[in-house]
Amino acid sequence: MTADSGSSAHADEHSLTNPKYRPDIDGLRGIAVLAVIGFHAFPRFFQGGFVGVDIFFVISGFLISSILFRNFEKNSFSYAEFYARRIKRIFPALILVLAPCLIFGWLILPSEFRQLGKHVAAGAGFVSNFAFWREAGYFDESAETKPLLHLWSLGIEEQFYIFWPLLLGICWRRKLNFLTITLLIAFASFATNLFLVQANPVAAFYSPLSRFWELMIGGLLAYLTIHRSQKLPKQSAWVSLSGFLLVVTSIALVDSEKPFPGWWGLLPTIGTFLIISAGPSNWVNRRVLNSRILVAIGLISYPLYLWHWPILYAARRLVLFRLDETKATLAILASIALSVLLSWLTYRIVEVPIRFGSLKNRATRPLVLAMALLLAAGVVTYDSHGFGFRYPREVMGILDYDFESATKASYREGACFLRPEQGPSQFAGCTSPASPQISKSVLLWGDSHAAHLYPGFVHALGPQTQLTQLTASGCPPILGIKLKGRRHCRGINDFVLDYVSKAHPDYVILAGRWSLSDWTLIGGTVAQLKKLQISHIYLVGPVPAWGSGLPSALFKYARNHRDEPALPDRMTFRLGADEANIDKAMADFARSAGIAYLSPYKILCNVDGCLTRVGNTPDAIVAWDSTHLTNAGSRYVVSRFDSGLMP
Repeated sequence: MTADSGSSAHADEHSLTNPKYRPDIDGLRGIAVLAVIGFHAFPRFFQGGFVGVDIFFVISGFLISSILFRNFEKNSFSYAEFYARRIKRIFPALILVLAPCLIFGWLILPSEFRQLGKHVAAGAGFVSNFAFWREAGYFDESAETKPLLHLWSLGIEEQFYIFWPLLLGICWRRKLNFLTITLLIAFASFATNLFLVQANPVAAFYSPLSRFWELMIGGLLAYLTIHRSQKLPKQSAWVSLSGFLLVVTSIALVDSEKPFPGWWGLLPTIGTFLIISAGPSNWVNRRVLNSRILVAIGLISYPLYLWHWPILYAARRLVLFRLDETKATLAILASIALSVLLSWLTYRIVEVPIRFGSLKNRATRPLVLAMALLLAAGVVTYDSHGFGFRYPREVMGILDYDFESATKASYREGACFLRPEQGPSQFAGCTSPASPQISKSVLLWGDSHAAHLYPGFVHALGPQTQLTQLTASGCPPILGIKLKGRRHCRGINDFVLDYVSKAHPDYVILAGRWSLSDWTLIGGTVAQLKKLQISHIYLVGPVPAWGSGLPSALFKYARNHRDEPALPDRMTFRLGADEANIDKAMADFARSAGIAYLSPYKILCNVDGCLTRVGNTPDAIVAWDSTHLTNAGSRYVVSRFDSGLMP
């Protein structure tokens, strides 16, 4: 992504020796960045486009390792010159992207601005992958709220640029073989990847330890090109074509359902290895990758990678949600066109003069200073809570409250509320202890909308009830269901049904994040429970849905109604319309099926709107995002379930 294209299309008079410029590698870069943009813009059609990042990793590993191997072996390597080059290559475009993002943040929610400040600081410090790794989880904000999410890959590359030259310098002084150290790191990193992709998929995706093998594939190719070129294919069209087919296959077959990188990561990386190793003169490299369009896109691939995602983010925030599908598609295409224009301007007006023109000998220190200022600005934005002092204290108290930490504990995330990567074997301690006081047993079954009822039920039912919570993120209690991104869901529901058949609880409560379509599938689960002679079956309906989340809705309401002395107790502003219809339809179904129905919607909503809070403290709002109840909201709702229906 950020390694020099050989010596670039421009002459470079620095003393470090560069590999000969190959336009076909820039063409390959063009394919990689187009794949990533396709994935971000039209994910339904380019589900595997994110493998473009893996192509970039191999290219960077090849070009940087070529520079390092040659110059260490010639005793001509200079750390100062190497890092000055990296600064002039990486910093200009990154500064141009980070600065507008931080300015744009003044217009968004203080909580989002605070998060953006953290991400700007992480991007400026090249640790974005660690920042996003720490944030990842079921309740993490979606990608659409993170304009700098794509910088995770830049973080890994920069960590490679820091680590790899230092390690090779040590090896060179101790006369250790470069090939040996390259292979050792590659195998160790790949093994780490295979372990983490099963044990902790988020870590496997973001950790440099599970990603360095991809850069080492490029390093291996660099070593073979320099020292074992006779072992590489000589301008072999079939080798390059095979690599090209592997890359295309990876874009077509890999998706978010696949454990990645894992073994699937070999498709784009080995494909890239084969394409580059076949040389620039074979038919595929000469006719396809050497085309003017792909080479031109490759030359601006780094600024294009940086610009495209923030611009798509802004388009989604400002206009796309208001448009029909046709107009939204046109707006996305316009956003991509704007990204290309900005990238070309960045390359021609900023990058070329700094890297190859009159500014190249005096640009390093100003660039470092500018990046340091951006890092500091990001830290200040984060520490000031997005400069929240601009808004009423009541609103900021809600926006600043750490609902996520409280929720993870009360939902029992990771033990009785499983994360997406967890299977049923990881349920642990989900049944309250038996005691002589217990007169009945209750099972709470469903997804996060079952888990958010647990704080209310455990408080309302008391010690005389044995309560079991078997819930999983994004996995409604619908038998046989297969959901994207939830590969364990079917097995989890089968496990719960097996638990019911063995434990035979007195009461089973079914709850989920119901939509207009999926709630109709609950009949199969109800039928199976009746076959198991469960006589007390309770179906819980939907809760109100607040567009962009209740805290955000309250903030926007307060911003638009500055003359009102306090936040409203009930509100229709940003309230979804589908839930009322779902609630009525589910109530009718429950009556016809002969089961009990519990309606959070009717408890929270009336003709004047839906409750926003059940107390005057920040943690007393009803929901902490669009639909998930806070602990206070959960207790309020459950305490008001019809006493004739309550277990």
